[in-house]
Amino acid sequence: MRLRCRKEGEPMRIFRTRKQFLVFFMPGFLLGIIYVNFIAAKYMAEPGIFSEYFLDQFDSVKIEAGEYIWYLLRVRVLPFLALAGIAFTKMRKAAAVLFLFWTGISGGILISTAVLNLGIRGSLLCLAGLVPQFFLYIPAYLVLLWYCCTAPQNRWNQQKTIFVILAMSVGILLELYVNPLVVKAFLSVF
Repeated sequence: MRLRCRKEGEPMRIFRTRKQFLVFFMPGFLLGIIYVNFIAAKYMAEPGIFSEYFLDQFDSVKIEAGEYIWYLLRVRVLPFLALAGIAFTKMRKAAAVLFLFWTGISGGILISTAVLNLGIRGSLLCLAGLVPQFFLYIPAYLVLLWYCCTAPQNRWNQQKTIFVILAMSVGILLELYVNPLVVKAFLSVF
């Protein structure tokens, strides 16, 4: 295997494969875990969404789809649209790296808080909270992030647009109607 030097004037490529997304996600994930366990440990003992009381209340709550849809649009679509908007500027690679790092931090904090309060049940609850919608959100974001990291060599096209719109839309519908049932079923078993 020969190493090839970059040609004069050729832009440096940060990403050669999608697996390299983990290079920016995993340090953030580790930082989130460190934050919860060493910096914010005293705050994590306070009651929150991973308390037994909150989880018992969740089982009896009826989710209003009309109100929940606006919440989902705000927390799922707005960040996606912001990243999509930046994807068509010169800051796209920096935005992709920051997004992956921030997502890692958020994931590390969420998982660590859940495990700290509920043990292994907390990590399983986090997984239940991601099913089935994240099977659609993740590919939609990966398409957008891959474009951010490979443009201008990789062009945005109508197929990508249709795919990400369908994936995000179906993901939101699944999170709106199916995920609450999955989480309630999980809570009734555990």
